[in-house]
Parts: sequence; C-alpha cells; structure tokens
Amino acid sequence: MLLLAAIGKMRQGPERELVARYQTRIRPRFEISELPEARGALAEKRRQEGAALLHATRGNYQRVALDEGGTIFDSIGFAAAIDRILSHGKGVAFLIGGAEGLDREVLDQCDIKISFGRMTWPHMMVRCMLAEQLYRARSISSGHPYHRATRP
Repeated sequence: MLLLAAIGKMRQGPERELVARYQTRIRPRFEISELPEARGALAEKRRQEGAALLHATRGNYQRVALDEGGTIFDSIGFAAAIDRILSHGKGVAFLIGGAEGLDREVLDQCDIKISFGRMTWPHMMVRCMLAEQLYRARSISSGHPYHRATRP
C-alpha cells in the first residue's frame, strides 16, 4: 500500500486533477490522507502537524519524508527503493509537511528522507511531482515503457 500523508487540503483545480489522474493509474493504488494545518507559534505548529503525520502513518508502513535535506534519487533508484520496501510486505507512507516544514521528531522517525532538489517547491506541486514519480516508479518496476532510461 502506498500512502501520501500531507498537511493541508488541495483545493479544486489542475493540481488536484493531476494527482487524481496518477492516483487512478498506480498499482497498488495510493491513498491520500490530508491533515489540517495547525495554528500557533512556529514550533508548536510543527509539533502538532508532526504528531498528526506520525499518527496518520502508524502501522505497517515505512515512512518516507519529503525534505529538502534528503537523498536525491534518480527515477530508477527511487523505483528500486519503493520495490525493496514493498517486497518486505510493508506499505510506504510519504510525509509532506506544512508551510513550516517537518518537525525534527518526524524526520527522526522516517526510514528514508528524499528530496526533489534544493529548490523550494510549493507543497501542492510536491504532491503532483510525487504522484508522477510514483507512477513512473511503478512503470519501471513492471517493465512498462513510460520511463525512458536513455537520453539522446
């Protein structure tokens, strides 16, 4: 099972439609858990949102944090990492923090930290990018020609 746990709710629009399109194509299908944004001082917001993310991803999941300081995978490496986790009978839970980022406790409890680069991306775009990369990873794993590993 694949789970995306994210702070904030996607509004109607092209980003939501794109994520939904990939969501229907991916096997195993990935679920989305949208959690409310916390209120208060920065540290308290991070703590509350982090607790909500950890609660939403408890169980038989390996947690993967999307964090600027994480490992930068190529698509084939990302597919291999997902395959390794799924082959052990665990689900994969991807955690996307709110505007203030992920709390240190969340990062410490994640098995893998990945980055889509050192640039700052809007959280809703990260969902789109993750959905596409999950589709690409599952395509690579199944031998589907969606991913083209060679460059001209």
